[in-house]
Amino acid sequence: MSIIEKIKSNPKTKSLALWMLMPRNQARPRLWVKLFLNPLKHHRGKHSLIRRRVRLDVMPFNHFSLGDDSTIEDFSTINNGVGDVLIGDRTRIGMSNVLIGPVQIGHDVMFAQNIVLSGLNHGFEDIDIVPHLQPVSKAPIHIEDEVWVGANVVIVAGVKVGKHAVIAAGAVVTKDIPAYSVAVGNPARVIKKYNFETKKWERTS
Repeated sequence: MSIIEKIKSNPKTKSLALWMLMPRNQARPRLWVKLFLNPLKHHRGKHSLIRRRVRLDVMPFNHFSLGDDSTIEDFSTINNGVGDVLIGDRTRIGMSNVLIGPVQIGHDVMFAQNIVLSGLNHGFEDIDIVPHLQPVSKAPIHIEDEVWVGANVVIVAGVKVGKHAVIAAGAVVTKDIPAYSVAVGNPARVIKKYNFETKKWERTS
């Protein structure tokens, strides 16, 4: 059994390790973790940029990576506490976005403002236990290459958005969106698909 597995298997040791990594009742890492552990663990691509006002709540026990020539704009929050957050090359994460892992975002993706992706859900079923103490469930979100996501979109756990898809502003994406399609609404539905034979975007019936 590895050292990490031993720590995880012992509740007291696990609580001590978490306390050393982050302050009590907070999701953000301690300063020493930011300065010394995270630079060794996480990957920042060439010419990538994380703006000064980004809240980077990334821990060393899960992965975070930002690809070459990619940007995370101000007032965004990145959290890998329950799952990896992986962002590809030439991708822009717009202002005030929230990414909670597990999330994988491809290359050449555009995110507008105020977008929320959360790969986790809090348990609530046991009414004798407050929700924040109940186990969380998680399912990865996968955004493929060349996707454009409009402002104020919510994408829930377990969803896959296919290559070169467009998600219109304000949509709530609760199921997979196929490649080369346009989705709108709450819940999001596909209204257009690209026809490779006619070489046109065509409305769905």
